[in-house]
Amino acid sequence: MNLQLNGLTAWIGGSTRGIGLATAHTLAAQGARIVAVARNPELLERVVADLPRPLNQAHVFLVADFRFPHQVAEAAGRFLLSESAIHILVNNTGGPAGGPLLDADTEAMEEAYRMHVVCNQMLTQLVVPGMKLAGFGRIINIISTSVKQPIPNLGVSNTTRWAVAAWAKTLAGELGPFGITVNNVLPGYTRTDRLTSILENTAAKKGISVTAAAEELMLGTPARRFGEPEEIAAAVAFLASREAGYVNGINLPVDGGRTASL
Repeated sequence: MNLQLNGLTAWIGGSTRGIGLATAHTLAAQGARIVAVARNPELLERVVADLPRPLNQAHVFLVADFRFPHQVAEAAGRFLLSESAIHILVNNTGGPAGGPLLDADTEAMEEAYRMHVVCNQMLTQLVVPGMKLAGFGRIINIISTSVKQPIPNLGVSNTTRWAVAAWAKTLAGELGPFGITVNNVLPGYTRTDRLTSILENTAAKKGISVTAAAEELMLGTPARRFGEPEEIAAAVAFLASREAGYVNGINLPVDGGRTASL
């Protein structure tokens, strides 16, 4: 199997840490040119400098804040003025704050929708014309296992992730005839800053140590451990490859078997 991404350009959201950072490294190692996107220019500069360059790829970074969709779209639009296409779009950004859905205020709901659904939509509208011309495109959304099984105390996130999953499934049908696939990767508990925050909150609420909170979560996972960002990135790399051209419109859990539903 050849997963090489030679000659392809990949936009990676949230690429300065966690799953986004691991994905940028993994796709770069496979030959893709990376467009790293986040809101911190200093971190982005360091990330791009450290990315693999097996084919002497000219990686670049763009500064944009996903809380403001038009800012993200403007950055992508400027990039595409001088480029033929973004072939791989990895939609990835930070999740909403935890808490019961009933307690969530309207602004929290609206901000989550803008960061995920609206940003994804605007970016897709910009990149699809180039993908159609190339006869090749991959849109990959990093969302959550909550689209199969809602996660307690993540009400806004559960709701927003479901919206992205429905959006992606609809697009998969519309774009399939053009050689463009749309798929979702559903990470389980993965060693990221987001998981650290969840563990700290859980420990505080239960009056237990962070280590005990981590052990509780791991006991609910058949693999009995947390995932690594590189394991999520490996799934993204497969879906981004030419070899995955007949995989379209799926939700792919990468969760150590934790999700109880099919």
